[in-house]
Parts: sequence; C-alpha cells; structure tokens
Amino acid sequence: MTDFLVRTFIRDHEQVTNNKVRELYGRLGSTVGILVNLLLFAGKFITGTIFGSVSITADGVNNLSDAGSSVISLLSFRLASRPADREHPFGHARIEYISSLVVALLILMLGFELGKSSVEKILHPEMVEFNLLMAVVLVCSILLKLWLYLFNRNLGRRINSSMMAATAADSLSDVMATSAVLLSVILSPIIGYPLDGWMGLVVAVFILRSGYGIIREALDKLLGDAPTQQLVEDIESFVSNHEGVLGVHDLMVHSYGPNRCFASVHAEVSANEDILKSHDMIDNIEREILEEMGVHLVIHLDPVVTDDPEVNRLRQQVAELVQQIDPSLTIHDFRLVRGETHSNLIFDVTVPFDCTVTNPQLLEQIEKGIKALSPHYYAVVTMDRSYTSSVAGTAKMD
Repeated sequence: MTDFLVRTFIRDHEQVTNNKVRELYGRLGSTVGILVNLLLFAGKFITGTIFGSVSITADGVNNLSDAGSSVISLLSFRLASRPADREHPFGHARIEYISSLVVALLILMLGFELGKSSVEKILHPEMVEFNLLMAVVLVCSILLKLWLYLFNRNLGRRINSSMMAATAADSLSDVMATSAVLLSVILSPIIGYPLDGWMGLVVAVFILRSGYGIIREALDKLLGDAPTQQLVEDIESFVSNHEGVLGVHDLMVHSYGPNRCFASVHAEVSANEDILKSHDMIDNIEREILEEMGVHLVIHLDPVVTDDPEVNRLRQQVAELVQQIDPSLTIHDFRLVRGETHSNLIFDVTVPFDCTVTNPQLLEQIEKGIKALSPHYYAVVTMDRSYTSSVAGTAKMD
C-alpha cells in the first residue's frame, strides 16, 4: 500500500534528497494522517459519548490531536523546503525539529488533561455496559493505527525525517493505548469492576511518554547531537582512501537538518609533495564526497615531514608514550623544531570523552615522558578534546 501511494502521488519519488520531493513525502504522510485520525476521532467520540466511556472518548480526543499534529507536519515540510536566503544561509530544514517540539507539547498537554479526567473517573467510578459496537470501533482503530505506524515509519526512513519518525512513534503509542481501552471494555463486565478510569489513565501515561520521547529527540537535534559512528567512519575512510592522503584528524560535522550536512577535516599530506598537486587532490575529494555522500566537506591541508629519520622516530616514540598514559589517546600534527640549546616537539593530542584524566594531568605526564627521552626536548602540546564518540578519538562535532 505504501509503495502504491508513493508511486501514485509523488513524482520522482526516488530523489529523496530533493527538497521538493521531501515536501511531497511530507504532504502525503500528513494528508493520510489527517484523514485517518479524523475518521477515528468521529467514531470514538460518538461511541464514547453514547455509552458514557471516558477512556474511549479520551482515546478519540487523542486522535483529534494527532490530526492537528499532521496539520503542523504538513506546514513544517512546506517551510523546511524553502531554499537558503540571506538570513538563513544553511536553509530552513531545522524547522522540522521545531515542529516536532510543537507536536510534542500538544501531546503532553493532552496527556495531562486525559490523566486528570481519568483520575476523576477512578474516584467516581461508573460501570460502562459492554457493547459490540465499542469493540468493533476499537479493533478497527488498532488496525488502522498499526498501519499508520508502519506507513509513517516507512516514509520517515526513506527521507530521514525526524518529524515522520515522531509521528510513527505516536501512532504506535496509540496502538498500545487503544489496546488497553479495548481490554477494559472486555474485562469490566467479567470482573464486575469498572476499569474505564484506570485504562484512561494508562492511555494518558502512554501519551505523556510519547511526548517526552519526541521532545528529547528534537532537543538533541537542535542542540547538536553527536554524529553516528558510521558517518564518522565513512567520512574518514572516504578521505583516507585517496592516494596522497597520509592520515586524517579533527573531523567536525555540523547538521542543519535532514540532507544539510557540513563538515571539515584536516588531511595530512607529504611536505615534499607539490602544493598545487595536493590542493587539486583535496578539491577533487571535496567534490566527490558531496556527490556520493551529500556532505559539504572543507579539507584543511596539513604538510607532514616523512623523510626525516629523527622526526619519524620521535613521532613513533611520542605516539607510544601517550598511549601508555591512556590507550585511547592519539597524536597528530607532529613537528620537530631544532635549536642550539633545546628542541621543541610540537603536536596535538586527541582526548576522547571517556578519558577521565584532566588536561593538566595529561600534560604533566606527557612532559615527564618526553624529558625521559632527552632533557633537551621540550613539549609544546595542544589538548584536543573530542566532540564525538569516535573510537579512534580523531573526530569532532558541534
């Protein structure tokens, strides 16, 4: 069904990085969500009102809020597809995250109201008479919401949309909540005790939990969450695999919304290589990674001395020294500046998140180790705290 709807209503549906195509995906998901949720609201609200069930009525109002969320989603995809302008040079794609927050706040407000109504029903219980119509409406709702969950999850994965992922999660919460209501409708007459208020409270808890999860994910995106380990490895491998690149470090990744990935990295090249040739190489890498991975990458060129035996020996000794302090530490940008009275060993140390040793403590141990190599060596060290959970500790992200 999903493939049929996508092929029917979305032109060029395979071009998921195109802003216009993303907008069409959003429009399709939102329209289907509005129609399904309005249908469910009407059925549950009428049924709950007729038979005096607060849990069924509450579940119907929840569907109405979902329809409102779909309207917000529809607007957000349209706004997010707007091109970059003078005030927003990186585009408007983060509007999707803001819209997710708005949806989550609406969900939380609804959850609190339903929780209050359910507590009142618990304090003043009334037996709800079982009726086959109630069971049919609830079963149809569960099936439709389960399909809507799979539908939105499918669309969200195709276009990497946090908004659709939030909508899918909300639909799954609705499936569990409605199942709880159905259970109360069936069990209450059997045990002779009205479970309506309790199940309404269960629905409220599901709603509040869903809203909290959406807020947490949206805030992570807006604050700047770490890149995935896979993305870090893919970028580093892409650059490192080019002939002439000796190593990479200081990778920083900035996300300005879906398909708005910007990054910078330092690439080490031989100091003996022609600068124009090296510059042409990194230009080609930047162009290729944009075409193949959709990453806007800026590469900083770091010349490295490779034919000096003393520099190579010292680089290896210092690398082993810092790893003896902590196996997760790495060095880069190593240089030797010789002098008549002493020589400076200049380098950066990348320190990952899980390293509990402070920068002054690390510096003290490194200086002590270098003095052990020779009293004529002085360490000039830059501590480079990592911005990501990269195992190698060579990548950054803000």
